[in-house]
Amino acid sequence: MNKEVPIRKQVYLSRSLTRISIEERVLFSKHLAMILRSGISTLEGLKLIRSQVKSRNFKRILQEAIQKVENGHTLSDALATNVRAFGELFINIINLGEMTGTLSDNLNFLANELRKSKQLRSKVMGALVYPIILLFATAGIVGVLVFLIVPKIMPIFVSLKAELPLTTRILIASADFLKNNYILVLVGGVLLVIGFILSSNIPKIKKFYQLLLLGIPIAGHVYLNYMSANITRTLGLLLKSGFKIVEAVNTTAASITSLPHKEALLELAIGIQRGEAMGDVLGRHERLFPATFQRMVEVGERTGNLEPNLTYLSEFYEDEVDYALRTLSSTIEPVMLVLMGGIVAFVAVSIIAPIYQVTQTLSR
Repeated sequence: MNKEVPIRKQVYLSRSLTRISIEERVLFSKHLAMILRSGISTLEGLKLIRSQVKSRNFKRILQEAIQKVENGHTLSDALATNVRAFGELFINIINLGEMTGTLSDNLNFLANELRKSKQLRSKVMGALVYPIILLFATAGIVGVLVFLIVPKIMPIFVSLKAELPLTTRILIASADFLKNNYILVLVGGVLLVIGFILSSNIPKIKKFYQLLLLGIPIAGHVYLNYMSANITRTLGLLLKSGFKIVEAVNTTAASITSLPHKEALLELAIGIQRGEAMGDVLGRHERLFPATFQRMVEVGERTGNLEPNLTYLSEFYEDEVDYALRTLSSTIEPVMLVLMGGIVAFVAVSIIAPIYQVTQTLSR
């Protein structure tokens, strides 16, 4: 494992526009590792896996890989044609495994780490489900009140010919605006979402969004810990697989989505080549790398225990993300419930107040 191995530098264009799901990559890694340990050749293993795959896209990619392996290419070369589907990290670890004779072990590493990454992502997405449901429920309640209830009550208000309370006037004006311009509002909302998605593909704007997210209380803390867990897990996996530190840092930078972290890691790789300590370079990016991250990396580099320290950090930050998500959920839930209750209460008061006002006038 200590033998220095050249890492693939060539950039491949992918014919696949669709990225293979994490589940498919995990199963591919596990099955191929088991097949290779059984003494079956890579080519026969690919054919066996292809026969079990249901996804047409994945089946096509495997067929392309089989053809390349039949023509004498290595597995990493065959899969690199669709690097967009597998990811650079996946291809490079397989490439290293082939060169060091540890392909089966590296595939198992990949399967385990991809599964952990999926679990972490699922926790993040799961924490967002309930708030989104409450948001849509609130929008549905407002829609029913504005488009069904208020129009039936408005003639009564008009017939009273009395000055209506401020809340009622606001409700009527809002209902009229939404009723007369609902198409414009819907189109505007859709365009806003599309604009956000498209602008997120522009590097400078994407970086701005990510830095903005880091500054949001609680959510920014979750995002920071999430990225720290991903970086330490990936970097630890690469070092465990036999990568040299500079190549491992560069590959980690290529595998993450956060542009601020990507730029900081590329700077870290350059700093290591210049002979700088990792802790010193990371210390220049305190906003991106927490103090615990910096200190554990610094100690690991100085004592020669960088890989186990990174493994510890990945587990530590995964636990932090889990705890922060529970805190986020417990914080968002009452806020959303109060918001929903406030909107319903506002509408109820706006409807009841003029009726109460008229009945009081008539009773006199």
